[in-house]
Amino acid sequence: QVQLVESGGGLVQPGGSLRLSCAASGFTFSSYAITWYRQAPGKERELVARISTSGSVTDYADSMKGRFTISRDNAKNTAYLQMESLQPEDTAVYYCAAARRTIWTTLYDYWGQGTQVTVSS
Repeated sequence: QVQLVESGGGLVQPGGSLRLSCAASGFTFSSYAITWYRQAPGKERELVARISTSGSVTDYADSMKGRFTISRDNAKNTAYLQMESLQPEDTAVYYCAAARRTIWTTLYDYWGQGTQVTVSS
């Protein structure tokens, strides 16, 4: 059974940090590029960051550069999103998605169910 399971979300104060995880099972994780998206209430889904199969190539939305870091551990079948200096506008449901081989696509084979991140004092 194919699964992508996000975890690590929660409530954090402005300026705080969180690390999200995206745990994969049921497919060859190392053959899939991983992308993190987020969707805030009433807003369209937004690409956050993406990482190639080996982890050697990463890409970020402009507003996340310098604050968010995407990484992966293929031995653990897990991708991560380290988020720093969080602000209320980062409040959203964060999703991970997997695309076979290529980082440069918006067609995904698998999606996770999402994890809620709330930034509030």
